[in-house]
Amino acid sequence: MEEKDINKAPKKNKKLKILMVLLFIVINAAVIAITAFSEFGNSENAAELSEVKINWWLLIPAALCFVIAINTEIEKYRLMIKTMAEPGAFKGHDDRKLARRVVILGRYYDNITPAAIGGQPFQIYYLHKKGGLSTGLSTAVSLFGMISIQIAFIAIALFCFIFSSLAQENAALLITALLGLLFYAFWPFMVFIALFFPKTTTKIITLIVRFLAKIKIVKNRDRAIKKTEENVTEYVRSVKIILKKPGLFFKTIGLSFVFNILVAMIPYFVLTAFGGDVSFFSCFALTIAVMSAVYFIPTPGNSGAAEGTFYMVFSALSTGYVFWAMLFWRLFSYYIYIIMGVITYFIMQLEKRRGKDA
Repeated sequence: MEEKDINKAPKKNKKLKILMVLLFIVINAAVIAITAFSEFGNSENAAELSEVKINWWLLIPAALCFVIAINTEIEKYRLMIKTMAEPGAFKGHDDRKLARRVVILGRYYDNITPAAIGGQPFQIYYLHKKGGLSTGLSTAVSLFGMISIQIAFIAIALFCFIFSSLAQENAALLITALLGLLFYAFWPFMVFIALFFPKTTTKIITLIVRFLAKIKIVKNRDRAIKKTEENVTEYVRSVKIILKKPGLFFKTIGLSFVFNILVAMIPYFVLTAFGGDVSFFSCFALTIAVMSAVYFIPTPGNSGAAEGTFYMVFSALSTGYVFWAMLFWRLFSYYIYIIMGVITYFIMQLEKRRGKDA
């Protein structure tokens, strides 16, 4: 009897793993389906795809922008990992392979969790477990990867807001975008202040949390203050680690600039592929403003708000074309991260079954 039970155990485990994989597929399919329906389900005026005239060759630059952007982000993380890793790290892993999975799966978890809260915990865990980095360095790489994106985006946004005609053409959007930029700038600003004025930082955090508690956004004031102070302290420590490495800070920021610029160029190429007639800079500035405006929407991938707000970018098209143009844009900006995440997950599972350390 005992021998039969022992033989049954591996089979049960195998069935459980298969069920977990199937559940994983269903959950991801549901996330994509629900998001797509919420964004595009009411598009009754969409033209038949067979009737839509598309300059397909103009979608090639859009695809290239995405490919180069994601590889730029991978190179940024590879550079941070390689520069900051202790001797003997990686446990036999290729640092680029490690960086690729950190970026793709980090983006994947960001896009399936509300307010993009899932990416960083995964990255820290994966860098520590699979990369062999200490918990402190894993945290530093993940957090500064995010901060560098924020710093670059803020600089690009301010340039666009100052030198574009948004103030004259769409003052309401500009105000909303500036509000979103304040949310975007919160952590980089707090880290900068905390680096040089730690006592001032504590006062600012206390004032902000007290205000949020008064308007009933924060329930437990003391716990929120403590948690925020801990986060700022962790961010500051991460930035200090980066600053100790000559040139790494500026290289990381530079690569983040390239990533943000390429991502913001995608709507222009999608728009022109569907026959839109707009200038490059006006479309680029409008895209940056919309990205800023939807930043604080706490839904996976900014779903719901992104579709409605990005209509401003694609409104140069006829009503029937807008649906398809926005669908292609969401493919490049959102759905593709989930698809890549699922593919990466399966590759890792296959490697585990073959006995490799994924």
